[in-house]
Amino acid sequence: MAIDPDYLLNIDLPEVRQTVGPRDYALYALSIGVGQDPLDERQLRYVGGFEEIEPFPAMPVVLGHPGFWLSDPKTGVDAVRLVHGEQGMTVHAPCPAEGVVVGKTRVTGLVDKGEGRGALLYWEKELRDADAGTLLATTRSTVFLRGDGGFGGPSGPVKQAHKMPETDPELSFESKVRPEQALLYRWQGDDNPLHRTPEVASKAGFDRPILHGLCTMGMACHGLLAVLCDYDASRFRGVDLRFTAVVFPGETLRTEIWRDGSFRTRVLERDKIVIDNGKFDYIR
Repeated sequence: MAIDPDYLLNIDLPEVRQTVGPRDYALYALSIGVGQDPLDERQLRYVGGFEEIEPFPAMPVVLGHPGFWLSDPKTGVDAVRLVHGEQGMTVHAPCPAEGVVVGKTRVTGLVDKGEGRGALLYWEKELRDADAGTLLATTRSTVFLRGDGGFGGPSGPVKQAHKMPETDPELSFESKVRPEQALLYRWQGDDNPLHRTPEVASKAGFDRPILHGLCTMGMACHGLLAVLCDYDASRFRGVDLRFTAVVFPGETLRTEIWRDGSFRTRVLERDKIVIDNGKFDYIR
């Protein structure tokens, strides 16, 4: 069944309310690899070890998340073959130490790349403090619908990627993807079986389950926060990036960074760029 562009562009996804607190913040940070260095006390503020746990600044991408709504047959999407293409976020205010947040997601665009070439689906989520109404963050997603091109939709506009510097990276940060990390990260609201079930991964063309794109993003943001912000979350203002290849649990990531905020992430074992065209907005 072909996708119905009118249905997707006008779908009314319900608001998602979520109670958050120290345990949630610690679990998110642990699920993106924070705390792996037992001698780095700066990381403890995000995973536990002080009186208060500070929310990791990239966490709004998973809060108030509508779940794997594209798996609904009504969308007509080939959900097995879709992949996360791009992700961005802007931080407006810190998340509450404890409380309720509410996320509202809306589809903002749909691009038909043509028969056999797939389609691009854009959506945006606003995350607010449920009590005060404060806008906490705006997140932006692009999903590549690999099996759904050729439905007769518009061919643009297509989001333009950040242009990377021509010079060598100035800084870097390495982190190991733990073998069970995708199983831990699934509790952040993304239960796509592509990340945990070998049979589903095989149908999608992979020889084993892959890591969530947003987990790879979180690990890159960990590197950016460490290298450019000295783990000070108040300096983290936003990020945009493009996913260019999958990551498998057990691999090693190196995020290569320029001081202007440009970055990319490489899997060392395969010498493969998995995040590219990255731009980090931070207070210097």
